[in-house]
Amino acid sequence: MQSPLPAMVSGYVSSQIVHATAELGLADALADTPRGYTDLAERTGTDPAALRRLLRALVGLGLVEQLDADRFALTPLGGQLRTGTPDSLRDDVLLSVTPELWQAWGALTQAVRTGEPWRHASTRLTAHESALRDPRTAALYREAKARGSQEFTPGLAEVYDFSRFRTVVDFGGDDGALMAAVLSSAPELHGVLYDLPTALDGVRATLDAAGVGKRCDVVEGDVTGRIRTDADAYLLNHLVRDVGDDAAVALLARCRAAMTPTARLLLFETVMPPLLTSADSASFGLTDLNNLIYTGGRERTAEEYRALLEAAGCTFVAATAVPAADGLPDYHVIEAAPTPAEGATTGPGER
Repeated sequence: MQSPLPAMVSGYVSSQIVHATAELGLADALADTPRGYTDLAERTGTDPAALRRLLRALVGLGLVEQLDADRFALTPLGGQLRTGTPDSLRDDVLLSVTPELWQAWGALTQAVRTGEPWRHASTRLTAHESALRDPRTAALYREAKARGSQEFTPGLAEVYDFSRFRTVVDFGGDDGALMAAVLSSAPELHGVLYDLPTALDGVRATLDAAGVGKRCDVVEGDVTGRIRTDADAYLLNHLVRDVGDDAAVALLARCRAAMTPTARLLLFETVMPPLLTSADSASFGLTDLNNLIYTGGRERTAEEYRALLEAAGCTFVAATAVPAADGLPDYHVIEAAPTPAEGATTGPGER
């Protein structure tokens, strides 16, 4: 039996071929009809002879079909690299092989030795921080994170009751899909969504389309700024996983400082099983390693989230699974309450 190791080691070749194809817009150029490689080269601004070699490699990956000596056609699989189609994965491919992420994976050995993410030699930024300096990459990242939220928001109201709150604050609301789902599930609830200026127009459009725009204040800012103290629920969507333990505790502690005794802190995160099998290693083991080199963050088990919350002055209440699309790990609503100060008493009506 042939060893699978050679294919594992050469996987980076396929990654770069697929990424170059997406970057060049080759699938869009081939979308309507088979074309000769010289025509494709003119449409994509590439060297004809070099493009022909790329196309021949794509035949081996099943992304294009060679019809004769000169002409190539897109396959259904290759069609997923088109722009704007329902099954398009082009943006995901572009995010998966950014130059910063490529460099970071090249430093995996060092990251495992030190426990620290790759950092740019001169700026000392992580690969994630470096990538977000590019407006195009930042927009792709935001869109990908929004798509991730949209995978689980339809089932959110089925497993968690938001009607017990009056005001809920969401930090870094992406496209507003999470806040829209929360407000739609509780007609009396008011929302406050903080995000960066570049995202606010898209957020307002999402909230208005869901019919909840009038019940949500959209504010420029994030969790590092001044935090409102009059809310009774604070949401952090997929933020804690992007930072290491010390930064996570600091982030949670900022929220804890703003919370009244009856408020709740809600983290929307995937929760890693304590024991991984080969079936879920791709969802958690590889993602966890990517977090290490790319952001310095990590996937965590329920007990690890409990420890972070306790260190930040909060008490873990529950982790409720929210079903996601097939093939994706379930998100969880991790609920925490402020831990009473030593010697403090609970007043009437406080939960």
